[in-house]
Amino acid sequence: MSKQVGFVFSKPGFLSLLQDAGRRGVMHMGLTSGGAMDRHAWAWANRLVGNRYASAALEITFGRVEFTCELNTWIAVTGAHAPCFINGRPQSLWTALPVRAGDTVTLGAPSTGIRSYLAVAGGFQIETGPGGSCANFVREGLGGVRGDGHPLKEGDRLPCPTGLPPIKNRKVPESWQPDYKEELTLAVLTGAQIDRFPARVLHTFFTNPYTLSPQADRMGARLKGPGLEVHGTSLISEGTSLGAIQVPPDGQPIILLNDRQTIGGYPKLGAVTPRSLDALAQRPPGSRLRFRATPLHEAQLEERRFLQFFCGLSL
Repeated sequence: MSKQVGFVFSKPGFLSLLQDAGRRGVMHMGLTSGGAMDRHAWAWANRLVGNRYASAALEITFGRVEFTCELNTWIAVTGAHAPCFINGRPQSLWTALPVRAGDTVTLGAPSTGIRSYLAVAGGFQIETGPGGSCANFVREGLGGVRGDGHPLKEGDRLPCPTGLPPIKNRKVPESWQPDYKEELTLAVLTGAQIDRFPARVLHTFFTNPYTLSPQADRMGARLKGPGLEVHGTSLISEGTSLGAIQVPPDGQPIILLNDRQTIGGYPKLGAVTPRSLDALAQRPPGSRLRFRATPLHEAQLEERRFLQFFCGLSL
């Protein structure tokens, strides 16, 4: 049996997690989807090195990662604007980069954005668990390098495939790369419980800025801003959806994210669209956010274009 080779991490970073397209069909077991927070940057990282859409990549929060390569292969780093070096030489982001056995790759702290995505040609070779996914789910102890949910640790090896053919030197045009510094307006689909929010409350929500609280993680993003009055502060618990905007008794909205709880009883104003969630995933605490109502067909067309481009699906 051949020795397993891959990337050996001397610096694992603040929070580095393996993420793929997430779990499906597991909510009845109390498990949520997980998966990449910024699906746009994650999908581009995989596309640049020729991987299929659902391949696992490393989601690196706040950078400060270093690893040594044990094989010749290709990598791509997308997402947050963080300095990237191979053997001390600066490299471009959002491009396919060749690495050789013995090379040291370093990713510094980002100047804009907070999450970087590292993909390797062929995808990291990690066993999948429930829902056919290896996505790190720290709270539930699932996924990741060892299948126990723990984030990447010093000395961990991420196995990589060997013997792959060369890939093309690909790069995302600068005009296609997102600007994580601009003020963000999130598109919102209003939901079935919209009648619990008076018209003046909806006017307040859609015309005033909110601030992203430090109490934001992969489970949810708490906001600070004008309080929202709700007719009835609780409901019978029901299933939650990605991007749902729930309003607890204090009136401060919470946007539910990838590692959210599977059920909840707070009224929900609506849901942030998937592409807007990608942009939200790159904003640090203190960022100003605004909201705009969007029609369902617009969100569906946007999602269709995304999947057609990255998956080649004919929808």
